Amino acid sequence: MAVLPALMAVTALVFGTLAAAPAAGVPDGGRVDAARMAKINAALPTPLHDGFYRTPANIGKYKQGEIISTRTRPNPPAFLGVKTYQIKFRSNDSENKPIAAITTILVPFNKKANGPLLSFQHIVNAVGLECAPSRVLWTQDPNLTIREAPALNVVLQQGWTVSIPDHLGPRSSYGAAKLGGQISLDAITATQNFKPAGVKYSKVGLAGYSGGGMATAWAAALAPKYSPKLNIVGAAYGGVPMDLIKMAEGLGYNRPHPAFGLAFAAAIGLAREYSDKVTLFDYLSPKGKRMFSEMRNACTNDVLRIGAGHSARQVAKSGIQLFENPTFRKIGAENSLAMYSGVPKAPVFEWHSPTDVLIPLDAITSTTRRYCKAGTKVTTMLTPSPEHMSAAVIGVVPAMEFLSARFRGEPASSTC
Repeated sequence: MAVLPALMAVTALVFGTLAAAPAAGVPDGGRVDAARMAKINAALPTPLHDGFYRTPANIGKYKQGEIISTRTRPNPPAFLGVKTYQIKFRSNDSENKPIAAITTILVPFNKKANGPLLSFQHIVNAVGLECAPSRVLWTQDPNLTIREAPALNVVLQQGWTVSIPDHLGPRSSYGAAKLGGQISLDAITATQNFKPAGVKYSKVGLAGYSGGGMATAWAAALAPKYSPKLNIVGAAYGGVPMDLIKMAEGLGYNRPHPAFGLAFAAAIGLAREYSDKVTLFDYLSPKGKRMFSEMRNACTNDVLRIGAGHSARQVAKSGIQLFENPTFRKIGAENSLAMYSGVPKAPVFEWHSPTDVLIPLDAITSTTRRYCKAGTKVTTMLTPSPEHMSAAVIGVVPAMEFLSARFRGEPASSTC
């Protein structure tokens, strides 16, 4: 999600002419459109061979956050002094249909019963299932390594249990920000119900940056209604794109962009998540279809390589800007935190660069102002950095210090 000014451009063009369509697999006029179903299924990522990821046929019988199955795993090579588990649990997709989701839990040997629980939302810029945290934690590929491992090791050594959800869900729905919040919250519920973790009554903290920050910020805002029983004591997030529509409106659609691959990946992810409303293949140019075939299971570096130097015009049939289409705007608004009326109850630590050109800073300001007005304690830190990614590094230590204080029960300050 690091380049969201590009993220929504292709979605605007590809999705622009789409009107609402019957839900996937639902009879239309007494029949199932097999051709349309084939297109929807072709847009999904290649399933993992690991049977642990399969969705049970009776998924609808499980409650929100209920554990479906668990397994132990060898410790990821970057982590020491922990025991590692994975949980499959019930969550909901963007349209409240039941899904099976995964979280990986790192339980430190030196933890205390009901010690701090951190839900860490990793940045995932990908549309392939092999790119999810539950897979890349064990990768030997330096391009996919979770670079936050040193920071996580610090809190693990302090006795924090860490839950790392696959917040893009079972379809790797890159760009579906609300989904990430829901999965993260249900992952916390599942983790607290997992006896070997010993965190049933733990205080919970949330953390993430950029794409991971989107899932974190959404989780904080959704929690009062979606998971009101969770004892979330703080949320630390940075570099969060809070208004996807404004980002798309401010982007030059017609010019090639070096990070256009992220935009195209978002179109793929949103089409997967809203398949009852959008069918991607119907609106792709021949070039767009070729790029999709190559990108379907790509992780970050390949996403960027495939899309580099291309534009939204090149991948859509007509090449005409169609951003004003109400279907697209509704999808964009639904995944824009600035347009969600709910507010977090837990204190918030928010950080970003004041010169970050990749995210609409006024959307952060207006959202923070709304939170403050509602009584949420918000601490904002402007990092002394010129751009998006350096701000991530600068804010990590203050973010963890903020959560440490919340776990200790210290009252939160505010810059409201």
